[in-house]
Amino acid sequence: MKRLLVLDVVGLTPRLLTHMPHLSAIAGQGYGARLETVLPAVTCSVQSTLLTGRLPADHGIVGNGWYFRDLGEVLLWRQHNRLVGAEKVWDAARAVRPGYTVANVCWWYAMGADVDWTVTPRPVYYADGRKAPDCYTRPPALHDELTDRFGDFPLFQYWGPGAGLASSRWIVDAARHLLRTRRPDLGLVYVPHLDYDLQRHGPHGRHARRAAAALDRTLAPLLDDARRDGVTVVVLSEYGITPVSHPIHLNRALRRAGLLHVHTQDGMEYLDPWTSRAFAVADHQVAHVYVRDPADRLRVAELLRGVDGVAEVLDDTGKKEHGLDHERSGELVAVAAPDSWFTYYYWLDDTRAPDFARTVDIHRKPGYDPAELSFDHTDPLVRLRAATALARKKLGLRATLNVVPLDGSRVRGSHGRLPDDPRDAPVLLVSDPGAPARDTVAATDVKDLLLELAGLRP
Repeated sequence: MKRLLVLDVVGLTPRLLTHMPHLSAIAGQGYGARLETVLPAVTCSVQSTLLTGRLPADHGIVGNGWYFRDLGEVLLWRQHNRLVGAEKVWDAARAVRPGYTVANVCWWYAMGADVDWTVTPRPVYYADGRKAPDCYTRPPALHDELTDRFGDFPLFQYWGPGAGLASSRWIVDAARHLLRTRRPDLGLVYVPHLDYDLQRHGPHGRHARRAAAALDRTLAPLLDDARRDGVTVVVLSEYGITPVSHPIHLNRALRRAGLLHVHTQDGMEYLDPWTSRAFAVADHQVAHVYVRDPADRLRVAELLRGVDGVAEVLDDTGKKEHGLDHERSGELVAVAAPDSWFTYYYWLDDTRAPDFARTVDIHRKPGYDPAELSFDHTDPLVRLRAATALARKKLGLRATLNVVPLDGSRVRGSHGRLPDDPRDAPVLLVSDPGAPARDTVAATDVKDLLLELAGLRP
């Protein structure tokens, strides 16, 4: 049996790989292939497919979030592994080799996963409303072991306007520590850095090249450790980020048509999914559209197809063709055109937007908001206000970090639709020189490929 290190370098494409010599060397040792991803090409859906070998129609992770019909709420970024309804790669490995050990460093749905070591971001939510950086580990003693060595998990560099290399560096350091001290048979490591500047500034310019080079240098010590220990390295990505310039406001179109309803509190409007006839859960370039009454489906589909920037609207037949026919999916699924992406915005007047809209709040927003990666460009004092709010919080005073813009006009990169150009597709690299080379690998085949590379398949 061979030990494996699987690096999920999110956003990695052939274009960026040319600026990353340490990662490129992996393909030189073994081979590199195009990874055929799934729709939607977003983190939670793709990771679940990679680890189970099944499509979203089978494992149920139809996006980074969805409308929980039994709760009447839109919830994104849930963390419990039981949401993934299919056998994981470690279950299959243990069926062949009982006692097979696994370390998960920041892959999604880590909470409750049946692995030996878990590290995942988990803020401290204090009773007075403060949120402090931290992580969850299993076993619990691993928490202090890591934070004593590397400091607190840099949550505010993991997401938000301050997101940057510090979070990926902490993750790499934690992974190196686990590989040296625990020697897992399978190490899963999620490395997010390329997500940030590629969405902020676009995937083809100097910011993207600089981010790729910096991440490559950060990964080099981990790759060196793996090589010295004889660990087979697999590098893969979930999607490629492509240029966009056109935000699409599906929920505003549905509201103007009288299909989406809101309720009002303290002058602010909140999506009311219980009473809405139709609303969209926006997730990058894909949106699940939930339509309460079957009699409205044709009308809603026609309305969506008439929105500028919508490339496709999948009905039951289309969802089945793409492996998205799961009960969690919307009755319709909208796919954006290549230069477009979907906002979650549902208000028609910015003065009526809920207060969380101007903050980094991935759990209360009923859709994904890439504008959280940037400070509000319309406010010249935004950084000063942010510093003041942080100082007040440290003093135990209430303060709101309302620093996020409301228009999404500065977002320059997105993902979610299937790639049109192979240079923008995700990749898979294998360091094992004895592994049979492949030109393409389907995301549904990665689970079996990992078992083969580990020596757990005949």
